[in-house]
Amino acid sequence: MPDGSLRVATDQVAPTPFEIPGATGGTFRIQILNQDQAAGVVTTIVHIPAGGRIPAHRHQAGAEMHFLLEGDLIEAGEPVAPGTCLTHAAGVVHGPHESRGGARLLTVQSWQSRHGDFDFEPAEDEAAAGKASDGTQPAPGARKVDEAAQADARREAADPSRRGYA
Repeated sequence: MPDGSLRVATDQVAPTPFEIPGATGGTFRIQILNQDQAAGVVTTIVHIPAGGRIPAHRHQAGAEMHFLLEGDLIEAGEPVAPGTCLTHAAGVVHGPHESRGGARLLTVQSWQSRHGDFDFEPAEDEAAAGKASDGTQPAPGARKVDEAAQADARREAADPSRRGYA
């Protein structure tokens, strides 16, 4: 494969436990297919357990896409069928993501986590109130993030030469 490319067989990547702030309902797992922006977009398969719930949240560092591979998903109270693609621009509150029987989602992001900080800002109160964030007040229950890592991720996401498309 040429430099800047990557081929991954998903059956060769074991799902590993993954902690998501505020998530409830069992053990969430993730298959990390690519986390190197030099080889393209950051790509994972997220396994939501039966009864699992990820709270409403946002990502400031860049856009995110979910493609429901299998199972059932309830996105912000609306059922989603397998084969559905959901996209969210940077800073847009989305979720909660819930599953009654379990689900596998292909997730693609234009940003990369840094030092275990994966740009996850809980926003349950904003989602419930149906209002957008003005960026000045963190959502209640939001965990402290590494601001330097966030700034680095946003800077890299904005640099076209770092996206693997040049």
